[in-house]
Amino acid sequence: MASSYSLVTVGFSIVIAVMASYVTLGLARRVHLASGGIGRIWWLIGSMVMGTGIWATHFIGMQAFQLPILLGYRGALTLISWVAAVAASALAFGVTTKTEYRWPHFVTASLAMGGGICAMHYLGMLAIDMSIPIVWNWSFVAISVVIAVLASATALSLFRIMFSLSGKKLRLFQVLAALVMGFAICGMHYTGMSAASFASGAICLSAEALNGPELTTIIVLTTAMLLIAAMFSTVLDARLQSTAFKLNESLKESNSKLQLANNELRQRAFADPLTNLPNRLLFEDRLIHALLRLERTNRSSVKDRLGILFVDLDGFKPINDSFGHAAGDEILIGAAQRLLAQARSSDTVARVGGDEFLVLLEDAQDAAACMAVANRILKSLSQPFQLGNKELQITCSIGIVVFPDHGDRDHLIANADAAMYVAKRNGGNSFAVFEPHMGSDASEQLELQSDLRNAIQRQQMSLHYQPKIDGERGSIIGVEALLRWTHPERGMIAPDIFIPLAERFGIIINLGNWVIEEACRQLAEWRGMGLQMRVAINLSVHQLRESGLAERITQTLQRHNVQASQLLCEITESVAMEDTQATQRTFEELRDIGVYLSIDDFGTGYSSLNYLRQLPAQQLKIDRSFIRDLETEEDARAVVHAVVHLAHALGLRVVAEGVETAAQRDILLNMHCDELQGYFYAKPMPADRLLAWAKGDKQDDQADFSTSILGGLS
Repeated sequence: MASSYSLVTVGFSIVIAVMASYVTLGLARRVHLASGGIGRIWWLIGSMVMGTGIWATHFIGMQAFQLPILLGYRGALTLISWVAAVAASALAFGVTTKTEYRWPHFVTASLAMGGGICAMHYLGMLAIDMSIPIVWNWSFVAISVVIAVLASATALSLFRIMFSLSGKKLRLFQVLAALVMGFAICGMHYTGMSAASFASGAICLSAEALNGPELTTIIVLTTAMLLIAAMFSTVLDARLQSTAFKLNESLKESNSKLQLANNELRQRAFADPLTNLPNRLLFEDRLIHALLRLERTNRSSVKDRLGILFVDLDGFKPINDSFGHAAGDEILIGAAQRLLAQARSSDTVARVGGDEFLVLLEDAQDAAACMAVANRILKSLSQPFQLGNKELQITCSIGIVVFPDHGDRDHLIANADAAMYVAKRNGGNSFAVFEPHMGSDASEQLELQSDLRNAIQRQQMSLHYQPKIDGERGSIIGVEALLRWTHPERGMIAPDIFIPLAERFGIIINLGNWVIEEACRQLAEWRGMGLQMRVAINLSVHQLRESGLAERITQTLQRHNVQASQLLCEITESVAMEDTQATQRTFEELRDIGVYLSIDDFGTGYSSLNYLRQLPAQQLKIDRSFIRDLETEEDARAVVHAVVHLAHALGLRVVAEGVETAAQRDILLNMHCDELQGYFYAKPMPADRLLAWAKGDKQDDQADFSTSILGGLS
């Protein structure tokens, strides 16, 4: 049966295809730029518009197709063909607007969309119910399928390319891309139509269904109105987006100018004009906010601290008087820069007086962390200042306050000031940590620290030894050396009194060196009696920062002919994590000489597990605070259990200190803790008492010494 086309109607189908492609490209951009619920709405609108445009191109093209008989279309199959076009369009929008878009997505989507378009076309053809079925040229059918897939791939590619364009390039690209897509869609349709042959004498059984030029006009007008409405919607949305963007940029610019003006006003109100540091007013404001943050944090059982350093320059007034105010100003500016260099970005350095500065240390772990900063400041400010061709040297005195340890929040600066004057009375070029009696009984403290300086020479210091028990065998495998001070008038002074005093007044280095010397001497003496003991000693943060520590220990070991493996150095977790580079360097130096290493008080600091893994330690020591709560607190048991497994995974032995009850012992043994130490086994004792124990002078329930220790004991 001979067929022909209405060229006018064909022209309408091409126009509809190009219009639909143009609008679809705009909608694809809207879907890409939108998000959330708005993005889903644009996706739905885009799917409807694109699908209807493709379907309308097909249906109008079908109406352009003419046979000698009247043609009509079954409504159900025609509706299903429209649904197929909308579904294929929804898939295209969904895939191309994904953030992750790779080749597999592109290929799959092209095939699925091409299949949807083919389904739409051939379902629409099947809507023509002929008495003699349509005869298909399968070569043309295959070509139409290929064209559908290529048209789909072209559309998907054009969508993605357009997302990166803007301005005139975008508009030109959209027009050219619409022409390409429109002709591709028409090409697929008319190729598919060419594949169909109608037998002579056949009649259309659906001629009374959907048909006629009136239907064609309705579809053309309805589709055109839909496309025009969608196009205006995209243009309006784009303009609204552009206007919103411009308003936002304008607001940002205005806000930036306002912020600059506000910063300038704040700078004038809250900054010291000479050094440009914060003044007292701004310092106190930041202190208030830091205290509020600390209060909120500590409600969650996190014991954070903050520190205040009161820094006063020693000898500044003579320089100012002798060399003039200009030289004094240069010293103050230089001192301010050096203070800033020693502080972190989160800290606050302020100038509050002529030669007085305050440093606020937020997130300070403890007093040792503040003392570390004070030490760096002392060293930095003691370096000469270059004034022209002259070098001037000054020092400073520093008072340290740690909140909440050292007084209420309203007296922190005053307390730091009092501590600073203690350091200044002590000769300057030093620091002092605040204690409640400062200002009232400072003379007593000075007397006590003076006695402490002479305690070694007067043979008032001694080491007591606490046994460490092997968890598997229950025997003594080593001891920890603990420093004791017997004052001739005050009696036994607790370590928690004289150790902080030694740290505040710079005596801790001498005490630490004495402990190393005495421990090695005692090891040599025990060896002479046949006792091969391992002794653990504690290293302070100040010893770690002192150069030549490993060399000094090596010389001491050689002097007493003691093996390095008999000495175990314990370093607290907070100290180990404070200056990681220095700690790792010292650990490696000690490891190289053969000394064993242990992380003490584990669980109380803020360890980086990655850093802990790199430290050449052999042992972790769980802090006694967790051991104390083992019987009553589930979280304490969980922490200890986790630490034991973590240490074993890292190849470290675990020591539990502070074991005081049999129940604590049993829990730790069930967790496979390697070593135990505490009053349940023994209190620290003098060396002669420990030797007597090794020789058998002990109670029946007390542990025996390991045979490796007693190898040569007679």
